[in-house]
Amino acid sequence: MKYVILIHSNPQPWGHPTGEYIPEHQALPAEQRERLNAEFERLLTEMSENGELVHGEALAAPSTSTLYRWNGGGPLATDGPYSETKEHLAGFFLIDVSGPERAQEIAHAFSGPGETVELRPAMWPGGEEH
Repeated sequence: MKYVILIHSNPQPWGHPTGEYIPEHQALPAEQRERLNAEFERLLTEMSENGELVHGEALAAPSTSTLYRWNGGGPLATDGPYSETKEHLAGFFLIDVSGPERAQEIAHAFSGPGETVELRPAMWPGGEEH
C-alpha cells in the first residue's frame, strides 16, 4: 500500500532538516534533539534497506514557489504562498508499506516539535484508493 507523508513546517530561516530551524525543536535539550535525529536517520535507513521508502524530497523555501489558479478561463500565475500561511509544505516521502498500521507507525515517528505530519493514502490509475 502506497502512502504519502507530507511534512508541513515553517522553519526560520528556511532550511533542512527543518527541525534544526524550528524554535520548538531548538528548545529541546541537546541530548533529546540528537536522539530524535538519530531515530529519524535510523528509520530512513531501515525503510531504504527494506524497500518501504520509494522516494522523498525536501522542498525549497515557499517564497520560491509559483501558484497557478484558474481565473477568467485560463491559468493565472502568482507568487506564492499567501503571507497568512503559518505552515508550508517542507517535503514529502512516498512509502510503500504492508498496511495502514505500518504507515501510521512511520508517520508517527516522522512527527516532531513544531511540525505537522500528514499521512495520506495514494491513489493510482483506476481511481482506487489503496
